[in-house]
This record gives sequence, C-alpha cells and structure tokens, in this order.
Amino acid sequence: MKTVKFISTDPAQKQFGAEVRKNVYAYFKEQGISTKGNAAMFLKAVIMLTLYVAPFVIILTVPVNALGAILLVILMGIGAAGVGMSVMHDAAHGAFSKKKWVNTLFASSINLLGTNTFNWMVQHNIKHHTFTHIYGFDPDIDTKAVIRLNKHAPLKKYHRAQYIYAYFFYGLMTIARLAADLNQLKGYNREGITRGQGRSPVKEMLRMIVTKIIFFGILIGLPIWFTDFTWWQVLIGFCIVQVVSGMIMSTIFQMAHVVKGNYQVLPDNAGVVNNEWAVHELKTTSDFARYNYFLNWYIGGLNFQIEHHLFPNVCHIHYPKIAPIVEQTAEQFGYRYNLKPSFSDAFVSHVQMLKMLGRAA
Repeated sequence: MKTVKFISTDPAQKQFGAEVRKNVYAYFKEQGISTKGNAAMFLKAVIMLTLYVAPFVIILTVPVNALGAILLVILMGIGAAGVGMSVMHDAAHGAFSKKKWVNTLFASSINLLGTNTFNWMVQHNIKHHTFTHIYGFDPDIDTKAVIRLNKHAPLKKYHRAQYIYAYFFYGLMTIARLAADLNQLKGYNREGITRGQGRSPVKEMLRMIVTKIIFFGILIGLPIWFTDFTWWQVLIGFCIVQVVSGMIMSTIFQMAHVVKGNYQVLPDNAGVVNNEWAVHELKTTSDFARYNYFLNWYIGGLNFQIEHHLFPNVCHIHYPKIAPIVEQTAEQFGYRYNLKPSFSDAFVSHVQMLKMLGRAA
C-alpha cells in the first residue's frame, strides 16, 4: 500500500499535536469519564436499528398499500443512514465501547446495509483517516463517477455543472457500493492489504459473498415471498431505501470535507507532506452546526470532523464537549479552526466548493 510521511521543520506543529491530546484527555480525567460510549450510546444504537428494522417487519407482517409501503421504506432509508453514521461508524473505530467484542458486534451492523466491515475499515479507518484529502491516497475524495471532489483530479467539461447534478449521484452511493464491494476486496487482496491486516483473502471473499446473498435474500426475497407486492414493486422499494440512505450519508460526509477552507494537498516527490499529522488533520477537516442538537444526535457527530479525525477512538457523544477545547488549542497556536456555524452554511459552502472544483483554477 502506498504511503505518505508527515514531516515539518516547525517545532510548533509537534507541540500542537501533543498539547491538543493533553488538553482533551485532561478533560476526561477531570470529569472521571470514559472516552468510549455510555448508556446513551447504547440507547441510540437500539433506536437506530429499530428505525431501520421495524418498518421492514411491518411491511412483511401487516397488509399495507403502496403509499404506506413507500413511507415505510423511506423510514428504513433514514434508519439505515442512522445505523451507518451513529452505530457502525463508532464501533468500527473502536469507540463504541471499551469491550472489543461489543465494538465488533456493532461494527458488523454494516452487514445490515449490504456491505462489508473489512472493506470499510481499510478504505475509511486506514486510508481516509491516515491520508485525509491527499489525492491518490484518500479514496473518499477520489472522483465519484462524474463528481470531481479534489482540485488535483482530472478536470472534465461536464464538471462545470456538478454543483447541480451531484446530489442525484449522492443518492446512488450505497447502490454503487453494493456493486463495487467485490472488486474493491479483490484489489485489497491483490495489493496484499488483506494479508497485511492479518486476514485471509479467501475467507474475506467468502464472507462477503455469503453476507451479500443473505442481504439480498432478506431485503428483496422476503417481501416477494411474504407480501402481495410484485417483484418490480419490491425492487422499487429496495432502491428507495438505498437512495434515501445514500443521499443522507453522502451529503453529510461531503459537507464536512469538501467545503471552503479545507486544504487539499499533494505530497512532494519524496512522498512527504510538509505538515505534522495532527496539523494536517486540522487543516483538511471542518465542523458545522455543532449546536444543532438533533444533528449531533442523528448523524453521529459527523459534523465534528475535526475532533473525529484528531480523536477517532473517542466516541462521538463527547465531541460537543471537547470541540471548544480543540478550537481553543488551535487558536493558541495560530491555526485556523474551520467551523461552519449552521447546516445551511456548510451546505452552501459545499455547493460553492463543487462549483469551484468544476472550473479550472
């Protein structure tokens, strides 16, 4: 796997990393609390999983008309996004609980969304979190179909309109992931990443195939078998779930990454980025709407990307408390803390960034 070194000759950069860690962990020590989840986190997990599973159970067991079924599958899509953002994400980072088996259990909730824990952890935990916003190293900011997310990516004429059409393609994110998972795992196997993570390529491939068969068998097979809906109506319902969840997750993710003020850098010829890692993370991520309590709850702290990238093993329920500590530390060192005050501010900034990325510099 390709790698990058983060090196700076500025001693203040190393001091920032040490100081922000000291200040944040001092908060947990003073409060006498764990950095992991608590009872509120477990309650949220139950609510999110219920929001996803309960509508599906109702469709299977209670006669509903087409309109009722559409409302239920929309609710499933909202629940699926909630599971991905608020349950699986923390667990895959080892932040859900102090107990490894609990993290493993809730991280596996990604199987309910039809994808694969191992693929996610390689793409997100290892590549995205290590090489944030570095084109060619961070797959999360690679060009997505016809959406250019990084200024170093090739520019096409149709990108001029991406600030208009991007949201349609955001809705296809989960569907695309369902289709691309197998090729992605083949790539990890071929590059030696799977073995490098102590996994068997054959076992991971078999596990993925089996879980996908079960996923499609349940989400598509059971409604065809147990309800009066035709196969094409079931497929439409399945696609609605995917589009709703994909639209929510993609938009939220991009609003914290592809916005004005976030750096997009390339390593030099020696593979070096001229920033210490903690400073790099600060410069390439942003927060938004951190006083919006509903968003804080539903999207799993993804509006606190600065804190999440600096402290990925800390549960997101703590982000509202540690964000002012991180911001104050950044200001002490003279670093910009990229905060968009509201949801609308972040959304507008993302639209503006898409428009800028659609044009030549």
